[in-house]
Amino acid sequence: MGETIELNQTATCVEHILAHTGAAVILAAPLGLGKPNALINALYRRIAADADLTLTMHTALSLALPSAAGDLQQRFLRPFLDRHFGADYESLDHVAAMRADRLPANIRVHEFYLQSGAMLHSACAQQDYTSLNYTQVARRLAEAGINVVVQLVARRGDRISLSCNPDVTLDLLDRIHEAGGRRPLLVGVVNDQLPFLGGDADVPVQLFDVLVDDAGKPQRLFAIPREDVDEVEHAIGLHASTLVRDGGTLQIGIGALSDALVHALLLRHRRSGEYAAAIASLNEDAAASAASAACGGLDPFVVGLNGSSEMVMDGFMHLRDAGILVRCVYEDAPLQQAIDASLIASTLRPGDAQRLFAVHMLPRRVDAAECARLVRLGLLPTDTRCDGDEVALGDGRRFGSDLDDADNLAKLDVIMSGRALRGGTWLQGGFVLGSTRLYEWLHALAGEDHAGLSMQRISSINELTRGAEALGRIQRRDARFFNTCMIATALGAAASDALADGRLVSGVGGQYNFVALSHALDDARSILMLRATRNENSGVVSNIRWNYGHTTIPRHLRDIFVTEYGIADLRGRTDQECVIAMLSIADGRFVDDLVTAAQQAKKLPGDFQVPQRWRRNTPDGVRQRLAEAKRAGSLPDYPFGSDFDAIERRLMPALLWLRAHSSHPAGWPALAWAILTPRGTHADALARMGLAAPRGWRESLLSRLLRAALDATS
Repeated sequence: MGETIELNQTATCVEHILAHTGAAVILAAPLGLGKPNALINALYRRIAADADLTLTMHTALSLALPSAAGDLQQRFLRPFLDRHFGADYESLDHVAAMRADRLPANIRVHEFYLQSGAMLHSACAQQDYTSLNYTQVARRLAEAGINVVVQLVARRGDRISLSCNPDVTLDLLDRIHEAGGRRPLLVGVVNDQLPFLGGDADVPVQLFDVLVDDAGKPQRLFAIPREDVDEVEHAIGLHASTLVRDGGTLQIGIGALSDALVHALLLRHRRSGEYAAAIASLNEDAAASAASAACGGLDPFVVGLNGSSEMVMDGFMHLRDAGILVRCVYEDAPLQQAIDASLIASTLRPGDAQRLFAVHMLPRRVDAAECARLVRLGLLPTDTRCDGDEVALGDGRRFGSDLDDADNLAKLDVIMSGRALRGGTWLQGGFVLGSTRLYEWLHALAGEDHAGLSMQRISSINELTRGAEALGRIQRRDARFFNTCMIATALGAAASDALADGRLVSGVGGQYNFVALSHALDDARSILMLRATRNENSGVVSNIRWNYGHTTIPRHLRDIFVTEYGIADLRGRTDQECVIAMLSIADGRFVDDLVTAAQQAKKLPGDFQVPQRWRRNTPDGVRQRLAEAKRAGSLPDYPFGSDFDAIERRLMPALLWLRAHSSHPAGWPALAWAILTPRGTHADALARMGLAAPRGWRESLLSRLLRAALDATS
């Protein structure tokens, strides 16, 4: 680290980067929110215009605004996007170029995680994708010869926060240093909208070679619109929530299934009667109840949960505000063990010194190093120091450093009594992505709430850190790692990132890390959530298959799967037991075909009979089971609010219905009937879409189509 150059113009920074790198720029940028869009675009345009320069970018999750597939979608999206993101939101140029397969010849982009489904038809994105576990990224980047890193940051005086993305940057710098490589140019772009978050994210200004503070053009943060949650998703969330153990550790991702899980946990904690009734209505299968009893529970949280998740998203905000995310962990194994054994609480009581000394959390002698440790943990005041054979406090009190002496231990006990522990974290995260409300909430955190959210390197979150395995195991007690997958096989493998033909939908990210971690920790479980079916142009298909052409999680790491129909606990089970468990949570319309495939593979006996209750696993069955909870308001469509207004919320299902019924001949009769038998005027919705007074035959047709779709979904 040396002197930091401070600039106030993006164009000047581009020339500074080129002066450092020379003609070949090998750039790394954080995934998701932490990309400085304006700087990346300026560098992209400068290099695209000069054939003597090259740019190789390594990144992930390049966020892009939704694109419209047709006129109606455009009419719906444009006003919403302008309102939600701002009409002047600067999108990333390279994303649009990749989607169109029009990257300049002197520019390549390697991503290890793609925005879900965005690049299925992009040849350059599919060909230049790098398949990595999250924890492998820093090593790969170090090997790639990165010569510049660019990142959005927050600033407070002489401190910088990597804020939303401490995930890979620090590990990358360490890898390069350990290999004796040349340190890349580290460029930070200051953004006042980013919250200043602590932990590993809090670094000195001098870490950066260049800081750009273009105060006149702050980048608006990419805020994910809050999603609706339907009955199927609520059912999955309810089942999954029963696997969480009070006093344990929680990791969750993003999306409607994660929102459903969080809502169910809130319902369990705040409205336990309604929660128990909803669970009872779902659980026809004794296996689900058995898994819940063995792994989790149904009662409100008393001890609370700790969060350890690569992603910090809205759900953690809601769990913290509800008083669920309150279990703190400490960077000290003996102290953590004493807390977990209920020897002490977060506020120290008389007699705690003797209790801690008996379990060797307190040393026999307080030397300078132990004095600093006790101060760091809050057992002694910050102005405490060692003075010969005594420990001296700023207020003049003293005690002997030899704690084998009962009098010295008693004096320490008086000093400790009433003190609050320091340094506890209620959430350890690797990166932030969520709604505008989440970013505002993070900005407003103060005191213990702020200090207890520790943003860390991904190597500290997604695996047991070398040299600190024992502490990592203690902190992550009863961990429940929740992730989603697209396809599961009846033998327990999962596909989460790619289609059967190998095309990437998203990426592995940290999913494999957490699955492996769940098997490395004695009391942890990996839970993969998925919808039992999905709609394709050909109709409804099962997401539980006998076999699939791509695997993200191999079957030898199988653990727990959850669908809307229940819980399948596969850990340690035989293949036959696994097949039966997965069949029990499959959609009843596809069970017979799965049984036949299993019998042909010799995994089920030839005389196996399908239980009648499995045939009741249908969407209508789920809706009926949850009907009372829906009527009672326990399972709202938007459990955490919506960024869409009331008219837009009516339009969305209508547009989906129209797309489904117009894209396949099977839907044309229903569409034609709806057009020929109009019922409602829907004036407000037509006005929102600019079709209240259609001009010309095209707008008249769009107006009739939209009215038909609104009739069908109202």
